[in-house]
Amino acid sequence: MSSTPARRPSRWPLILLGIVTALLGLALAVGGAWLLILGGSWYYLPAGIGLLVAGVQLARDRMSGAWWFAAVFVGTLLWTAWESGLDYWRWVPRFGLIVALGIVLALLLPRLSGGPSRRVSRVVAAALGVVFIAAFALAFVPYGVTRGKSSAPQATAGTVAPKTAAGTFVQAKDAPADDDWAAYGRSNAAMRYSPLAQIDRDNVKQLQRAWTFRTGDLPEHRWGAETTPLKVGDTLYLCTARNRLIALDARNGKQRWRYDPKVPDSAIPYTAACRGVAYYALPADAVAATANAAADSDAALPANAAAIAAQGCPTRIIEGTLDGRLIAVDARTGQPCAGFGNNGAIDIKVGMGSTPPGMVSITSAPTIVRDVIVTGHQVLDGQRRDAPSGVIKGFDAVTGELRWAWDMARPETTGLPPPGQTYTRGTPNMWTTATGDEQLGLVYLPMGNSAADYWSGSRTAPENRYSTSLVALDVTTGKPAWHFQSVHKDVWDYDLGSQATLVDFPTAGGAVPALVLPSKQGDMYVLDRRSGKSLTPVEERPVPQGGVEPEQRSPTQPFSSYHTLRKPDLTERDMWGISPVDQMICRIQFRRASYQGFYTPPTSDTHSIEYPGYNGGSDWGGIAVDPRRGIIVANYNDMPNHNRLVPRAEADRLGWAPRDEVRGDIGGAEGAGDPQVGTPYAIDVNAGWRQPFTGLLCKQPPYGGIRAIDLRTGQTLWDRPFGTARANGPMGIASHLPIHIGTPNNGGSAVTAGGLVFIAAATDNLIRAIDIDTGETLWQDVLPAGGQANPMVYAIDGREYLVIMAGGHHFMETPIGDYVIAYALPQ
Repeated sequence: MSSTPARRPSRWPLILLGIVTALLGLALAVGGAWLLILGGSWYYLPAGIGLLVAGVQLARDRMSGAWWFAAVFVGTLLWTAWESGLDYWRWVPRFGLIVALGIVLALLLPRLSGGPSRRVSRVVAAALGVVFIAAFALAFVPYGVTRGKSSAPQATAGTVAPKTAAGTFVQAKDAPADDDWAAYGRSNAAMRYSPLAQIDRDNVKQLQRAWTFRTGDLPEHRWGAETTPLKVGDTLYLCTARNRLIALDARNGKQRWRYDPKVPDSAIPYTAACRGVAYYALPADAVAATANAAADSDAALPANAAAIAAQGCPTRIIEGTLDGRLIAVDARTGQPCAGFGNNGAIDIKVGMGSTPPGMVSITSAPTIVRDVIVTGHQVLDGQRRDAPSGVIKGFDAVTGELRWAWDMARPETTGLPPPGQTYTRGTPNMWTTATGDEQLGLVYLPMGNSAADYWSGSRTAPENRYSTSLVALDVTTGKPAWHFQSVHKDVWDYDLGSQATLVDFPTAGGAVPALVLPSKQGDMYVLDRRSGKSLTPVEERPVPQGGVEPEQRSPTQPFSSYHTLRKPDLTERDMWGISPVDQMICRIQFRRASYQGFYTPPTSDTHSIEYPGYNGGSDWGGIAVDPRRGIIVANYNDMPNHNRLVPRAEADRLGWAPRDEVRGDIGGAEGAGDPQVGTPYAIDVNAGWRQPFTGLLCKQPPYGGIRAIDLRTGQTLWDRPFGTARANGPMGIASHLPIHIGTPNNGGSAVTAGGLVFIAAATDNLIRAIDIDTGETLWQDVLPAGGQANPMVYAIDGREYLVIMAGGHHFMETPIGDYVIAYALPQ
């Protein structure tokens, strides 16, 4: 009886594996040779050669191919252990793909001539599979965590209410009722702290949605509402992405009124954002005195009696708009305040000269100090050196009359400029939120940079003095009382984006009226708010020199010794990817770029690396302070930018032009192709330093974190990555995995007497409650859109609510929405 020989399995899987392995090896060998020439890691060249040989031999049905692969596998294991230690995220691109290919090869070994038995093959594959599964499981463990320590020493409560005589009228923004949230930062002190404690660490897991309101405002492009509502009395007040004002019943979220100032889409700058509004009440004593005087002809009228008598709107909501107006409406009805400006509106652009749509916008809530509305404005970045002025203006909160203007280059111009002239163009602007100090009569302005952020050669002495500085203005005169500069001759777009927070700072000599100032570069400063003197050490340290205008670079920059959110300088080992190939590409880019560490000057002949990038450190979300526990809560970004100054002729060939000369809608991240007309260079910013193929970031995780800091000492109490990968992944494909990568984040937090930190901000579309003592997440909920906004907390009828605007953000690539969502404990 004849027997049929066993049929040999098909070789096609081996051929395919060989081709894939050889192509991977070829890419690593070519790139590895380039990297080696650039002075980078030696690993990729021999590993690439080994994989290339292995792939060819596997395709040729040679067992030697398996041995070549095994040699690369062992070499990669040893190299990864040597270069990465126990840093989990460094192992992922170095070893993950090699293990996956090893599993496939192990399963195919019996198909090779002279290959091992299926039993041996399966044992090897199973062992590698266990390694792969264990490594994948380890991804769900948070890394880079500083565990919670004991609570910080008790600190005195920050100054919130001005010291006034008994019975004197005090604005809600200066002394909000416990149940209210009366200013963007809850009060003018901007602590974002609520004394409410009904929701606490024991019951927060029971939080549920109490009501949801849809604003109906969904811009098609450049969305990012960033709104924090106010709550005064029984009403919530908010603005939408395009400045529609809305009042809601605080009990159930039902609309009471709506006012649309008709902002055109052409006015939307980089983002359709309205971070908040201001609440103002006409002085009650003056209103009463006016009424009494009207009844008694012999009574003396108050100085502003005529103005007050002409007003309706005893309480009013004031907002800035994307087209550069201040709007005042009656807080009770939503109708324009007829006696304010021109039927309830003021055009802040008067005196600025040419202001094309989108160039001058108010995106942050106005600040009101001693009945003066102080407003800055956003000037669209990167367009022209002679962009509209960054002039700061103060308006009478009752009549809307211009009280003063501060043009830093022409301080003698305290009102409108003479006929035929304009406020000085191109000067630094204040696009974020100021902080008001009613006691001292000061307003603290976090200033931005001059127009054309990345070129400094044409800036004037006043611009160099005040750019990227906190400037304290006297609200009665509009004159600077003091200023503190955080960056000298800024060419990194490190403008101050965070609102300063007022505290009573504990010192050996007693509590000092102070402010805490976070910065994009990660440093925190503690300043005496009366004088601007630093209460903690600030050192001038040498920084890198060179770049395209070396004569302009400051030899030193200020460094805070109190606290910094900044991590150590980048190295080639910090480069990342999902595979060895994209990690190697990032390594090559790192070696080709100019990088001397923090404050590396911009360059043109090659890219330069800016770390941290312009999104922070801290940005417009600011910090929160628990004054009773003495704890600062700061969320932060930890990403570099990959920049290049583009010569004017090249930018012209590419068609880069200012907004008003470009056809169609603009796109991309801020700085990605900004023309900077009037300077020798345009700027091309790769924000976050994205990889060209996968879209992932070149720096290893985490990309964002949240930290608790002892207010008294500046010491870290706990720190953790903030945000998961559930909405992120290669090529923009959401992974849906709760892996704690620490995502980019925009927006800040609110803290409460219940020991909780409420925050959304991250790109995973979650809102969280975090234990302020340990950093542990106690509760979370999935939002229907991105939560790039600061939350707020209030109470009514004995019930405490948490509110967040879920509007999404185009830059953060989170889904658009128009949701105002309130959470509360079950009734």
